[in-house]
Amino acid sequence: MKRIVLASQSPRRKDILKQIGLKFEILPSEIKEEIDNKKTIIDNVKTIALNKAMDVAGKIQGEALVIGADTMVVQDEILGKPSNIQEAKQMLSKLSGKSHQVITGVAVVDTSDNKKSTNHQITDVTMRNYGIQEIDCYIASGECWDKAGSYAIQGLGALLVKEVYGDYFNVVGLPISLLDDLLREFDFNIFSL
Repeated sequence: MKRIVLASQSPRRKDILKQIGLKFEILPSEIKEEIDNKKTIIDNVKTIALNKAMDVAGKIQGEALVIGADTMVVQDEILGKPSNIQEAKQMLSKLSGKSHQVITGVAVVDTSDNKKSTNHQITDVTMRNYGIQEIDCYIASGECWDKAGSYAIQGLGALLVKEVYGDYFNVVGLPISLLDDLLREFDFNIFSL
């Protein structure tokens, strides 16, 4: 059985893989995540995920399946990770009472033959109507940092969410059923572990 290497330092992705009992190594990619405005958002997340996986695949020795992923929150525009309190407030205000999409690209690269496969998952999320007091309290919790869209559905941010249509794990950062489909293309079955 080939090793599994996660090309990400995301604690959320690590937790998801641990939750399903997958044995894996972590080697974060060092690529710069750049958006190509000539490509669709879906093409961007798939390309970035593949670039992450390829970067790490080129650094490891031996046979392995390398997993790369990239997640974007979209509501008319890409809502990235906030760099300051003002950006976090703007994003959370924009999301209040409305729906948005969480789009994750996932890539798997086999180091033995350089075979690659990519796909994406889209989940629709509708937020509750919340006001500035909830926004300020949420930002004060510190949970909004390093999160696309300024919230984490798996934590206190769950209080901001009204409904999820689609894969919950996609919103956390790694659509596990999609990953399972991709790994099966490489004859790797998580259930057989």
